[in-house]
Amino acid sequence: MDVKKSLFDNLQTFFGFDNFKGDQESIITNILEGKNTFVIMPTGGGKSICYQLPALMSEGTAIVISPLIALMKNQVDQIRAFGGNDSIAHFLNSSLTKSEITQVKTDLLNGHTKLLYVAPESLAKQENVEFLRLLKISFVAVDEAHCISEWGHDFRPEYRKIRQVIAGLGENIPIIALTATATPKVQQDIIKNLGMTDATLYKSSFNRPNLFYEIRPKKNINKEIIKYVKYNPGKSGIIYCLSRKKVEEVAENLNINGIKALPYHAGLEPKVRADTQDKFLMEDVEVIVATIAFGMGIDKPDVRFVIHHDVPKSMEGYYQETGRAGRDGGEGVCIAFYSQKDVEKLAKFMKDKPVSEREIGTQILKEVIDYAESSVCRRKQILHYFGENFNETGCNCMCDNCKKPKQQFDAEEKLLTLLKLVESSGEKFDDAHLINVFMGYETAQTIAYEHSKLPEFGSGKADGENLWKSLLRQAVLNNFLAKDIDNYGLLKLTKIGREFIENPYSLKFILNEIVDTAGDDDEDEVKQATAALDTQLLQLLKDLRKKIAKQKNVPPFVVFQDPSLEEMCTHYPITSDELKQISGVGNGKALKFGAPFIELIKKYVEDNDIDRPVDLVIKTQANKSALKVSIIQNIDRQISLEDIARSKGITYADIIKEVEAIVNSGTKLNLTYYIDEMIDEDRQDEVFDYFQSADTDSIDLALRDLGETDYTREEIQLMRIKFMSELGN
Repeated sequence: MDVKKSLFDNLQTFFGFDNFKGDQESIITNILEGKNTFVIMPTGGGKSICYQLPALMSEGTAIVISPLIALMKNQVDQIRAFGGNDSIAHFLNSSLTKSEITQVKTDLLNGHTKLLYVAPESLAKQENVEFLRLLKISFVAVDEAHCISEWGHDFRPEYRKIRQVIAGLGENIPIIALTATATPKVQQDIIKNLGMTDATLYKSSFNRPNLFYEIRPKKNINKEIIKYVKYNPGKSGIIYCLSRKKVEEVAENLNINGIKALPYHAGLEPKVRADTQDKFLMEDVEVIVATIAFGMGIDKPDVRFVIHHDVPKSMEGYYQETGRAGRDGGEGVCIAFYSQKDVEKLAKFMKDKPVSEREIGTQILKEVIDYAESSVCRRKQILHYFGENFNETGCNCMCDNCKKPKQQFDAEEKLLTLLKLVESSGEKFDDAHLINVFMGYETAQTIAYEHSKLPEFGSGKADGENLWKSLLRQAVLNNFLAKDIDNYGLLKLTKIGREFIENPYSLKFILNEIVDTAGDDDEDEVKQATAALDTQLLQLLKDLRKKIAKQKNVPPFVVFQDPSLEEMCTHYPITSDELKQISGVGNGKALKFGAPFIELIKKYVEDNDIDRPVDLVIKTQANKSALKVSIIQNIDRQISLEDIARSKGITYADIIKEVEAIVNSGTKLNLTYYIDEMIDEDRQDEVFDYFQSADTDSIDLALRDLGETDYTREEIQLMRIKFMSELGN
């Protein structure tokens, strides 16, 4: 029977596809011919069919080594659905009961099972090795093969033992190694470790043209994320965080703001994790907030955005995680938030690791920093990292750097100086040292090598460090220099670099924009964005406030204070819930005075066809509410403000500020017990009467009108709190 026809028939029968993608057909043919095969194919390229189809067509059972239980379950379910029976595919791992393991082994011995998924740990167990020797093994597929390499983003020591175990299963068993991310260094490690020097290599382009890459400085991050999700309703997305705590916080924050989100991390029960995956696949949940453990076993083609809340640990990790967006070829937006603080945290994690591991980790992290801080085409940088050259014009403005033209500088002369310095110093230094030389920084290394005596020392000071960083990054990116990653990232001249020294030519490089990375990721509250003040609406609201104040016989500031009205003019709240998000408007104020204001704003928005900003509906987690509740309870128990401040570890001024905020938001507090001890009754009445007829609640004006010799600022402030509480709430 014609092999080609058989291939297409089986593709149609099992998977329902009429055509192969990319190199799939050649890869499968190579495996069916019993040859070792190495497949480097980006996420979404159709790697799994490369071993599933030949396994279904071959005599015996294919062993698939996979690092994640979730991935195994997902794939076994899919094959069973295609194959029409449960015995066609199994997995063998720690999640199975004894009776389930017995069933798996029975099906394998009876020759019913075409694919057996195992974790590397399970594969290494002697009892499993002995059992597998009883089977006819068609081939072994090593999935996520980058786990073999210490330079890979997900190194697993158990993967190092795979070759040894395979050798113990029988002679001449073909191997197919597959990975979605592998730098040239990692590729060498895989080939060497699996003893596959004879393997046929199939390498697809790492370019995912439908993905848009963007880096943002990490400021007001909660608000930025919620705004993005709110502006993209109904779209599925994944938000990656580095810690479980942050995962929980972000998921809670999204839910508070009406976004269906669930957390996912290794600390959750397996059943909860499985349910979370199912809800995401079934679209009962819009967003998953996860540690990097999530997504490996998820085959969801229509993830529309992937957001990195924290700096990714490596470029490979970043590429694989962003690769979960737009697998159907549709929209895929990849946003990563970057801050120096995150980089410092990651560097701190590495401090206690063995020296060799720390050196590797430092170089891997440096690649991420270079990527995040650079103004060059993001796609070009990603592909260069994976050993692929790319012309940035092909990016089609699908990254933030290509979308906004950047400042350029003439690089010919400076590049020539740089390359000559690399050559004359024996190609023994990294980029940091070369920058120190050009900037004239005296370091232990520049002194030890006597580089402070070189003519280049300090010659680039006037250009600034940023220009030299830009020059060095692009010299590597454009292959004038290459990093020797086996050797501390030392820079070596390439053939192109040597040719440039011989025959320099005019060229321009992009000047990196210095990223403002003063992170603000742990803000207590999401500050409302400052937008243009709608003065027309402000006047209408002030008129309404005056009218209501007259009806209630209170000064206007008791209804709402000026800052609250101004905020209403930038955010246009049209529901009670939205009004409560305005600073100085709590539940009490919204109930007592809110309705006419909401009505007025709603009509104004409709009449003037105003596009309301999403910012308004961003609510904060109740991270300060515990303090507020405690203060209210202590005041109810008539505890002095000094004692409350002491017990909470805050100053007296802070407690007054908190009490004022509680009252101004519409909660009634009875501070009479405390004020009576501080101010006698007559003086209280005088201040109360003053505020009753005042146009403003200004303490400075009150002190001027009542006499600074008669009253202290603190007394006026306490009386203003009492006045607002009794009349406004």
